[in-house]
Amino acid sequence: MNSSTTHADPLSPGTHTYIVAGLVQRYHVHGRGPVCVAHSGGPGIFWDYMRMPALEEHLTMVYIEPIGTAKDNHLPSHPHGYTRERYSSLLRELITRLGVPKAHLLGHSHGAFVAAYHALYCSEQLAGVVLYEGAPVTGPEHGAEAGRMVEAFAAKHAHHPGLPGVLAAFGAMSGICNDEQAEAVAKGVLPSYFADFWGNEERYGPLRGAIRATYISGLEEDLVPDTVDDRAALKDLRVPALVIVGRHDVICGVRWGLELAELIPDSRLLILENSGHLGHVEEPELFADAVRRFVAETAVPQDGAVEDSTGQAPR
Repeated sequence: MNSSTTHADPLSPGTHTYIVAGLVQRYHVHGRGPVCVAHSGGPGIFWDYMRMPALEEHLTMVYIEPIGTAKDNHLPSHPHGYTRERYSSLLRELITRLGVPKAHLLGHSHGAFVAAYHALYCSEQLAGVVLYEGAPVTGPEHGAEAGRMVEAFAAKHAHHPGLPGVLAAFGAMSGICNDEQAEAVAKGVLPSYFADFWGNEERYGPLRGAIRATYISGLEEDLVPDTVDDRAALKDLRVPALVIVGRHDVICGVRWGLELAELIPDSRLLILENSGHLGHVEEPELFADAVRRFVAETAVPQDGAVEDSTGQAPR
């Protein structure tokens, strides 16, 4: 890819911008320690909900800003054409320019599908992959399971005055056709993405208000759905993997976390018992400790030793 950058140090703190294949690509660097690239979900949700201060204390977190979310990085085919293959090609460019022998890659929700693809087809770039609230498949089977989980959420909160709004937002998903609708739906469904949003609304409410979204269709350029079925391929994945799932996740729940862990050889599984779809917000210390330990234990040896983020060899 032909690309250019205005930053001499690709891992200096702050926002970095470069041009790749005619597109503006941004990423944001926070923290210090081993490098972990984070890919947010959606597609179309702005990256900043992914900020993980507890991880930034131990790792250099590189938050990629997925193309399609900002006005200056839309594909000519927008809102179509944002496939896993395309996102992976941009991850390849980013990790190459970071200048590290191998990086860790953490993908959340749709970003976990992208991370799985990158681990399968660009494994040489990765020391490890964190599949956070992902699944091995999309399509009718995944949709049916999500529907079952949303019904369970509705039954649990049947008398809450906020429930009709959440269900209306889910009902509006299939009709999204612009940015305003995408953002309204993202904010509307968000209470169901937490284990107990309404019991902690003072804590979680600001995140709901800050969510930003762009409409991305999920279709390829030729309007064919960009569907996923990684079940066969994941059995041969050789990149160390950590699977993280919240017990109360309605979108990519425990069923899928268990299946990913069973499919991927020698993978690790963390079930966050008091989280929904956003465990890095709901149980940040437990989440961060698991990721930090995984990174420390799978880091590529340098200078003859593998060290964790405190400077000590892992025990």
